[in-house]
Amino acid sequence: MKTALLQLNVSDDPMANLPQTMELVEKAADMGATFILTPEVTNCVSTSRTHQQLVLQPEEDDPTLAALRRVASDKGVHILIGSLALKTDDPDGRFANRSFLICPRGDILARYDKIHMFDVTISDTETYRESAGYRPGERAVLARTEFAPIGMAVCYDMRFPRLSDALVGAGAQILTFPSAFSPVTGAAHWHSLLRARAIEAGAWVLAPAQTGTHSSAQNKTRTTYGHSLAVDPWGEVLLDAGTAPGVYVFDLDLEKVAEARRRVPSRENARPFEAP
Repeated sequence: MKTALLQLNVSDDPMANLPQTMELVEKAADMGATFILTPEVTNCVSTSRTHQQLVLQPEEDDPTLAALRRVASDKGVHILIGSLALKTDDPDGRFANRSFLICPRGDILARYDKIHMFDVTISDTETYRESAGYRPGERAVLARTEFAPIGMAVCYDMRFPRLSDALVGAGAQILTFPSAFSPVTGAAHWHSLLRARAIEAGAWVLAPAQTGTHSSAQNKTRTTYGHSLAVDPWGEVLLDAGTAPGVYVFDLDLEKVAEARRRVPSRENARPFEAP
């Protein structure tokens, strides 16, 4: 199955980002891709909660979601929207970091709210407190399509193998980790973590990513790592997009899932044990 990872460099202006995203989605479909994946926060990369309050919309009014649903229907493709930053009705005013799987009819097959919040201090000059602006999700989501069950996750979720294990235990053959990864942790951990998730699960790992320096109306720029990856169930990196925005197409062979799990049946070999 021809599959496309979109690597984006979006700003903090959702309406300015949308035409560029649509152009790449349409290009991917015209290249023959029937499964197209976009990165985390496809609509808006911003470090300003005040600015987000001005430009973000609730799900029912979000123009990026509406446009991608239309193009999925027009082109007859599945689209995994890595995530959208969305307003919620939470009394604390926090946003949702929500991934969507859109079917070729343009319907929403599944929604997933990112569970693990990126609250880290990478260095004296680089600190993130995602939970200050986003509410964490509480439920793992397995999306069932006619071609494969898909375990939906987002970015920092990749560091929590219990989530991947639960998704594979429920039947996932593909794990998705759309991301906006820090360059520091990306250089240190990105490839290792994604290959590990693929190997231990015997599943495809697909990770479309944001890349480069993202422009901001407040001049509070953010930089992301890029290197969108497609990793097969044996842990081989079939696609590394480097740092350039664009469309990256590859062939996703689902027979490799059964082959990897037959060669190393680690889930069948797992045994209960007492914790120390």
